[in-house]
Amino acid sequence: MRELVYYIASTVDGFIAGPDGTDPTGPGGFWPIPDDYLQHLIAEYPETLPGPARQALGITAPGSRFDTVLEGRHSYEIGLKAGVTDAFPHLRHLVFSRTLSTSPDPAVEIVATDPAAAVRDLKRQDGKDIWLIGGGTLAAALYPEIDRLIVKLAPLTTGAGIPLFGRDAAFDPRVWRLADHTALGSGALILTYTRTATE
Repeated sequence: MRELVYYIASTVDGFIAGPDGTDPTGPGGFWPIPDDYLQHLIAEYPETLPGPARQALGITAPGSRFDTVLEGRHSYEIGLKAGVTDAFPHLRHLVFSRTLSTSPDPAVEIVATDPAAAVRDLKRQDGKDIWLIGGGTLAAALYPEIDRLIVKLAPLTTGAGIPLFGRDAAFDPRVWRLADHTALGSGALILTYTRTATE
């Protein structure tokens, strides 16, 4: 069965974006992207790089991990504001929103139903794993459905911002098993956690 993987960059103090929710890696962003970090993404997770970045870097590898990406409306709108209607044209792209009535791009599917039910249906379909890109609000809604966490932990603190599971996540402690880790020379850690058997 396919797994739902929350593959996300986080600061050491647990934030995935600044308080305003804008793209921390975009123009004027504060997120460090050293060369060894970028090379690791290209080698291990090429399908998670946005289409414009893949084109600029000459990346054509389809990747072996994900064939579907999920994101919430606020995350999707970051790309829209930059004029990108489908940041991941090489993946099946679903945006969860109850306010977007039509998709700005024919390849992007708008899902207005319960996120957890939709993900359970996706898991039953054939294919590679499902990438949850965020944001925090959607991650909180899908918290019980997440099978694996891949946290790209940046050597960065911000003191405030949008937490890994959003500002309104319910208190629901879970224990995860560290399945893999990679330490990059620039200070970033790539930490892979899987659900424990009791979860």
